[in-house]
Amino acid sequence: MCKQSFPSAVIKPQKPRTALSNFFKVSLPLMPRVFVYGTLKRGQPNHYRMLDATNGKAEFLATALTTQRYPLVIATEYNIPFLLNLPGQGQRVRGEIYEVDERMLAFLDAFESVPSMYQRTVVDLEVEDGGAELPPGSITQVFVYSTTSYQPDWPSGRSFQSYDTHSDHGLPYVYREARD
Repeated sequence: MCKQSFPSAVIKPQKPRTALSNFFKVSLPLMPRVFVYGTLKRGQPNHYRMLDATNGKAEFLATALTTQRYPLVIATEYNIPFLLNLPGQGQRVRGEIYEVDERMLAFLDAFESVPSMYQRTVVDLEVEDGGAELPPGSITQVFVYSTTSYQPDWPSGRSFQSYDTHSDHGLPYVYREARD
């Protein structure tokens, strides 16, 4: 089994001490961080999976926006949100950052059907609303589930900045349990 290394963390400027190497304090996360932008966000249909301790541990850290634009589309007959791995297209995508343990990361990989449906990659984010560890305006790198497997017409379809199954787009998510 191939282990993927954790993305880098936030670099926080500090007061200089005696050497230039002490100018930056690097805060490395002890657990991996994941950016969720769809049904796993708070208030969305699959958020309960992030809270289920049998799946592992997930702690909400901040809201954030991708630093690059990506197409966030709602597709298939089940109205699933997909983040297409096409940097520079679409919009800056809004979502939530969670710190997760290895068990939750393994659960999310299985839930997101990695690598066939989604791929776990690294994305740069600008923190919007975070705490001392992730202050607003800081840039951080975390894992995201995006896809390179999509229908040819998806990139030219409607793209969203933020996903909400209850939005006026008229495309409510179809729960897995309700699918044929």
